[in-house]
Amino acid sequence: MTKQADVVVIGGGITGTAILHELAKYNLRAVLVEQESELAAGTTKANSAILHAGFDAPTGSMKARMNVEGNAMYHDLKDELDLDIEWSGSLVAAVDDEQMETLQDLLKRGQENGVPGLEIWDGAKVREFEPNVSKDVKGALWAPTAGICWPFGMALAFAENAVINGAEVIRECQVTGFVVENGAIKAVKTDKGTIETKYVINAAGIHADEISKMAGDDSFQIHPRRGEYVLFDKTVQKDLVHCAVFPTPSKMGKGILVCATTHGNVFVGPNAHDLDDSEKDDTAVTIPGMNEILDKARKLVPNIPVGATITEFAGVRAVSSTGDFVLGPSKMVQGLIQAAGIQSPGLTSAPAIAKYLVEGIVAETGVSLKSDYQKGRPAQPCFRTLSDADKQALIAKDAKYGRVICRCETITEGEIVDAIRRPVGARTVDGVKRRTRAGMGRCQGGFCGPRVTQILARELNIPVTEVRKEMRKSYMFYNKETQSGGKA
Repeated sequence: MTKQADVVVIGGGITGTAILHELAKYNLRAVLVEQESELAAGTTKANSAILHAGFDAPTGSMKARMNVEGNAMYHDLKDELDLDIEWSGSLVAAVDDEQMETLQDLLKRGQENGVPGLEIWDGAKVREFEPNVSKDVKGALWAPTAGICWPFGMALAFAENAVINGAEVIRECQVTGFVVENGAIKAVKTDKGTIETKYVINAAGIHADEISKMAGDDSFQIHPRRGEYVLFDKTVQKDLVHCAVFPTPSKMGKGILVCATTHGNVFVGPNAHDLDDSEKDDTAVTIPGMNEILDKARKLVPNIPVGATITEFAGVRAVSSTGDFVLGPSKMVQGLIQAAGIQSPGLTSAPAIAKYLVEGIVAETGVSLKSDYQKGRPAQPCFRTLSDADKQALIAKDAKYGRVICRCETITEGEIVDAIRRPVGARTVDGVKRRTRAGMGRCQGGFCGPRVTQILARELNIPVTEVRKEMRKSYMFYNKETQSGGKA
């Protein structure tokens, strides 16, 4: 493969897909490369799914600026791309006088950052809003502009719109090097061939420093920080919380929170443990980690329903040696643009980061907006939310919508087929899960997983043994062989 592009984006998480979506508005040939089979397979799949208000980051930092701007942008993007967002607000709880003073500092910082509507509530008002918050909570910072979202869906929505508008997404494509001449980017080398280009945007998440070094820029380092989570069944939300409830933050992060999801679950987490640089892909969950999360979460909400746990998971955050997002043109390599060190509030900041970086390319090249740019993306059917009449009409149109595959979440075969056939469609079992929620329920795919595998094999026209769970080599099944080497 030899391709030409004006801009190559490396990394298919929320930052990379948001950048591709912004590039697709202009008369540019934009290509995104992702090393895994699915988009949103790194940090984006394992975060707190919170759109932060923007009071936590230091005033004047890129984190603060991008957070506040990104939060505002999502209000328009929600309708434009049909994003799953609930503007539920957030609470930062304090349990002693010292923490109450910290809330005052956060209030002042948030106001300086331009966050609207911040208030300090006393304990009584907090418990009136969230009755299950601990009696030890003396007060909280209320941020009405915070929200909760479905992060996988947002990344996929950005990518779908970009592809509709002419951008290209190449998956299972690993960057192996660069062609750099006279200090300027000329091409990206991958295991699928070479892409000639003048601009590369490095949105490679926890591996962004490695990509940067390949191109000749070693000005920053990315250190991995793992966060673990516990997810509870939908049956417990009414007994817990309705928004994100944070502890007072520390230097390690925003702390272990208790939060509802847009789909009716509740989760607690994350903790924060720095890993060795060799452990960037270590997403293991641990018993000590789970105990830590549950113990600290109980200080905010005592009646944590441990018996309703359906899964645990972990993600790795990209902590930059600079202490801030690394954004903008490299000072060492012409044409290399950094979108690195994107830890919290990276999810919230993504559209603002995209606009900021793409504006720089536009200013330099003078490229114009597309006259035929299409907003939105194809409608994504959600069978379980339809009225009975609309369900019957959909089934009459396509009988596959009458066959429920995932009983926990009421996901039909029609929805799964749609997820596979969409722009940047699902290629793996987890890809189907993130697009439809098939496998997200109480049984965690125990019943529907084999059926989803069969549907993927049929729709992709591949043997069942080639269907993967998520990553390149995560095959769901294998062929047994006899001692003589024949098939069993």
